[in-house]
Amino acid sequence: MSNKFYTIFMMVFLIGISGCSTGDSAEIEKVGLLVPETVSDGVWGTKGYKGLLKIQSDYNADVFYKESIKNDTSIKQAVKEYNDEEVTLVFGHGSEYSGIFNTLSGDYPNMHFVSFNGDATEENTTSLQFKGYAMGFFGGMTAAYQSNTNKVGVIAAFEWQPEVQGFIDGVKYQNSETELIVEYTNHWSDQDIAFEKLEGLMNHRVDVVYPAGDGYNVAVIEKLKEKGLYAIGYVSDQSDLGESTVLTSTVQHADKLYSIVAERFANDELDSGNLEFDFEDGAISMGKFSPVIPKDFQDEMKQHVQAYIETGKLPNGKESKQ
Repeated sequence: MSNKFYTIFMMVFLIGISGCSTGDSAEIEKVGLLVPETVSDGVWGTKGYKGLLKIQSDYNADVFYKESIKNDTSIKQAVKEYNDEEVTLVFGHGSEYSGIFNTLSGDYPNMHFVSFNGDATEENTTSLQFKGYAMGFFGGMTAAYQSNTNKVGVIAAFEWQPEVQGFIDGVKYQNSETELIVEYTNHWSDQDIAFEKLEGLMNHRVDVVYPAGDGYNVAVIEKLKEKGLYAIGYVSDQSDLGESTVLTSTVQHADKLYSIVAERFANDELDSGNLEFDFEDGAISMGKFSPVIPKDFQDEMKQHVQAYIETGKLPNGKESKQ
């Protein structure tokens, strides 16, 4: 074989290897993450961090993260620093990033900005939306089934959370006689307000609580465990906090969305605007069921979830509202 032919052969061979690789796109060289609190909270922030590490592993990318980035000034400074590092894909791990990302996007045309549960309006901005209504519905059914007092409570962060209305409708579908009390903290992580709301619920003899706020749900569940009451976990499978306390969990796999976004970005297929994800995407699931729940009801719930995945219909025959 001549040296010239050998050189051409090796060039073609190496190009072929490069083209077959699934994780070395030049478009994912550096990725940045911003979280409003910490990556070590064991719930929402940790899921974002795990998603970032998965991108690092899959694409051999350089990754960066910044904690406690929660106001416009700190976000602007963080984005500037990421731009200096030549980061091209930035995740803002929450709804608070979408507005400022829209504003900044024109100044950083080589970046793609990704946030959660917001409204992405610019060409290089994307918001990932969890369709939380169905998971809330299944959580509500479970809560109403297991309640001994027929009194169920919700401690939610904000009224716009679709899982809250889903939970309400699920409770009423399972047992229309159940009394339901819904409280709002207007903050994702204010434990003091959450504890105040919990005290009020317990005074009304509520025995199952859905703490739908990722910054205080663990603390609320621990309080419920002390009192021998029940909880529906939120964001993560929280059965490890107490199998006799956590009846099931409404799980959002934010870390999986990072992989979906990375793949689309690498293939130049990441759409701008608001993208929705649900059970059928593997982005949402129900957590482990507590052994205190009879197996026949557990089996029934699993069948309902599978039917929803296959048909888009909830047990009441309706489609998910959001």
